[in-house]
Amino acid sequence: MSGTPLLGELRRLIAHEGPISVERYMALCLGHPVHGYYRTRDPLGAAGDFTTAPEISQIFGELLGLWTAEVWHGLGRPGAFRLVELGPGRGTLMADALRALRAAAPDCLAAADLHLVETSPVLRAAQARALTGAAPTWHNGIDTLPGGPMIALANEFFDALPVRQYQRTARGWCERRIGLGPDDALAFGLSPDPTPEIAADGADGAILTLPAVALDLARQLAGRLARAGGALLAIDYGDLYGGTADTLQAVARHRFADPLAAPGETDLTAQVDFAALARAAAGEGAVVHGPVTQADFLLSLGLAQRAERLAARANPAQAAAVRAGAERLTDRATRGMGHLFKVMGLAGPNQPALPGL
Repeated sequence: MSGTPLLGELRRLIAHEGPISVERYMALCLGHPVHGYYRTRDPLGAAGDFTTAPEISQIFGELLGLWTAEVWHGLGRPGAFRLVELGPGRGTLMADALRALRAAAPDCLAAADLHLVETSPVLRAAQARALTGAAPTWHNGIDTLPGGPMIALANEFFDALPVRQYQRTARGWCERRIGLGPDDALAFGLSPDPTPEIAADGADGAILTLPAVALDLARQLAGRLARAGGALLAIDYGDLYGGTADTLQAVARHRFADPLAAPGETDLTAQVDFAALARAAAGEGAVVHGPVTQADFLLSLGLAQRAERLAARANPAQAAAVRAGAERLTDRATRGMGHLFKVMGLAGPNQPALPGL
């Protein structure tokens, strides 16, 4: 096992308090103030651990900018609204979105008050460089966002929020926990007593993932949309209908890794349960649109036509890159981004249907 800086702290914590939940483990691995994965690095791109849609093609962010303008028109063109991105990465998506707004909807851009929800100092610095002149306001969480109508974008945000996990046993659903095994290596185990509140069906050994943090955020955002108007667009890899499967995963250097092998040094995510998010949001009065596959969403917004227009003005190598990026985003193969990633919208009541959904 790699002796990462966080591993020693986890060993001491477990030795003192006992095994910890998967939720607490993810929170520490990703957000520890000194050794957390997102606190210490820029994980994106070829030199990092994974690549997101905005890094693959500029068209992704441009289409989301135009989506924002259409939603703004549906809101009645308010003179001011909060344009929010949750987990903005390097700022690439927002930079592309703002460029599209500047060219096609300058009145919408003039009304936009930009806010970014980001805890990583490294990524905040990258966002500041990408968004020079846009004057964003940064937030550690959604609780400090100012009031008023809001249009929020969340690309690959919900999958990085900590989750709790439970495993079906003869005793019932027991919480999955992380303790110390041989040689003080981190190891999965189970709570000795079942959690009686969980009554789901499942075969012995089945894993149930409870995205409590994501559900709480969805409720808060949905309640705000129901009261003040606006929309949230969530794009993430996930399941339309939920289920019982272990979707906790780690990625390092663009390859899957052992989630326990190098705490603080690998990206940890869990597949998003869109059905659970939809139920949570609807319970707070928001209207749920979708989810649909990323391929269907982007193609309905005109990705193919935009790619061909860009390719027509490019040299052969650039044109090939444009087309390859568009194909990657809309790939409907089993492991393709167009199939794996889903898109769901939330909106306030009495608003027009959201574009693409």
